Amino acid sequence: MEALFIVLGIVIVLLAYRKFGRKNIFTKEEKYYTIDDQYNAERRNREIEIDSLLTKMGKNGVNDLSEKDRKRLEELSKK
Repeated sequence: MEALFIVLGIVIVLLAYRKFGRKNIFTKEEKYYTIDDQYNAERRNREIEIDSLLTKMGKNGVNDLSEKDRKRLEELSKK
């Protein structure tokens, strides 16, 4: 019975190794390599959000935006 548990444990470890490869499954994988990369990515995300809000405004101007969208656009424009 103990041998069965040992074999089962080895199989589980091998399957996990195959699925996750050599990555460390317990640490968070970093998306950014440097502070500049992180800053540029955050800046690009802000620009995309501002563009989507400005597109939403369309032809009628600020009246097309909800109160929540207006506040968010104001926050983003201050950064």
